[in-house]
Amino acid sequence: MSEYTAAPRAAEDDETDDDTEAVRREADTGESSRANRHWWDRNADDYQDEHGAFLGDARFVWCPEGLDEAEARLLGDPAALRGRRVLEIGAGAAQCSRWLADRGAHPVALDLSHRQLQHSLRIDLGLGRTPVPLVQADATVLPFADAAFDLACSAYGAVPFAADTGRIMREVHRVLKPGGRWVFSVTHPVRWAFPDEPGPEGLTATASYFDRTPYVEQDEQGRAVYVEHHRTLGDRVRELNAAGFRLLDLVEPEWPPGLTQEWGGWSPLRGRHLPGTAVFVCRRD
Repeated sequence: MSEYTAAPRAAEDDETDDDTEAVRREADTGESSRANRHWWDRNADDYQDEHGAFLGDARFVWCPEGLDEAEARLLGDPAALRGRRVLEIGAGAAQCSRWLADRGAHPVALDLSHRQLQHSLRIDLGLGRTPVPLVQADATVLPFADAAFDLACSAYGAVPFAADTGRIMREVHRVLKPGGRWVFSVTHPVRWAFPDEPGPEGLTATASYFDRTPYVEQDEQGRAVYVEHHRTLGDRVRELNAAGFRLLDLVEPEWPPGLTQEWGGWSPLRGRHLPGTAVFVCRRD
């Protein structure tokens, strides 16, 4: 399954754990990539331990609200996935790719973190199944030929962590065949203005939605150890159009009745008042 942000904490300026400091400052492509690769390598074990049961081993969940591709069909009719080559970007332990393979697709799972991909191998070995093809690479430089895939998807993977998301969109456009679909989910941009808290304190805006300064956790030497980047809804639409995509749908999943599990700043309370996820459904024209 692609990785949700460990904590979309963009509106906070407090001290964080492990002697790191949360600040708002610029962070370029190289610094963001290095910081987040190391962060996910360090935290992949805890992430999979904490969230593995929710994600499942071969389930395609788009977001903490539990939107499931089996019902949502954002990639199209599941029966039409057979034989399709699919690139999962920011795949984590490749839970989504495993779901796709079970429907006859030919997925490739790409992630920046070596440790996350090791968890994919662990799951496949434990299930006694053929391992999902894995590639460790940065989403801004996809190591694939032009028009190599029929579909591309990302459930909270790569996009929030990249400084140059326009480049990701151009790279995905390049590796997709004409007419190919690109579907990705991210923390809803409006959340940038609110503290990442599941309780009532998370319902009051404390920062500007229009402030695109990255959220950075840095060590005592000022080196970034975790970075998130913010784009407004308008920014996303413009970068998709500039890359050659047509936006077919923008899905804002509502918090479902009966779901009581909190996930970082996602909670039933906040879900009743604020969108937590935005899913962009696009086509390469």
